[in-house]
Amino acid sequence: MKPRSLLALAVALSSVGYAQSAGPAGYLAAGEFDVMGVIEPAPRPGDPRYDADRAIFRATRSLVGSERYVLATNDVQTRAPAMLQDFSCAVGVALTPENAARLVAVVQRATADTGAQAGRAKEVYRRERPYVIDEGPTCQSPAELFDARANRASYDYPSGHSTWGWTWALVLASAVPDRAQQVLERGRAYSESRTVCGVHNQSAVEAGMLAASATMAVVQAKPAYHADLAAARAELRALRAGPAEAPADCGAEARLLAERILPPLAGEPATP
Repeated sequence: MKPRSLLALAVALSSVGYAQSAGPAGYLAAGEFDVMGVIEPAPRPGDPRYDADRAIFRATRSLVGSERYVLATNDVQTRAPAMLQDFSCAVGVALTPENAARLVAVVQRATADTGAQAGRAKEVYRRERPYVIDEGPTCQSPAELFDARANRASYDYPSGHSTWGWTWALVLASAVPDRAQQVLERGRAYSESRTVCGVHNQSAVEAGMLAASATMAVVQAKPAYHADLAAARAELRALRAGPAEAPADCGAEARLLAERILPPLAGEPATP
């Protein structure tokens, strides 16, 4: 599994506007939901969560250069072709924008909602990224994460990538419920890749996943979402029933997903 080029990563990052750039409208009306009442405030110095983030960032720098680090670097990309490839092993077929167009459509609308919530929270909490606080290698250069408009690194909390990836996982788990376990495990790993990369604090990853889950709980009450999800479910059912191409390297991916990235507690085994 080879990491994509830095140029490709930079292009991919430009596509992550967390619903602030041009794209499909979400399912929620303006002001219908506010995730700020759900997620915890970002950790600050003196908060035990702040100290835990520092320890996790330093400990996970030992993963630099590992196969898990390569996967995390690969997970930087957020465009539909990359996301479909990331979840192909979990679904059991090779997903592409051509054979999963309805899935892409529903996820894009859902991420417009979840991404907007994450983006708003970032601007409220304005927490610095871990490499700004502690020195350590990251899978993306600081230049890639630099906000030229504000002349600073973009904010940490919650993680937009984690919000994005967990939204994909939640939609896909509903679209292929018999593969929900595998899909959610891949979504968790995609989110944790931001910790492995060293570009987000672990608390930001967890807050991103919670932001996605909370927002999707509201989205799932919308008839339009159910209609789009039904179309995606039918599309995937037909794809899986046909002579679809099998995804590659699934065994290697499964081994990486089973690895524990956080330091184990005293007495715990190093892996599940």
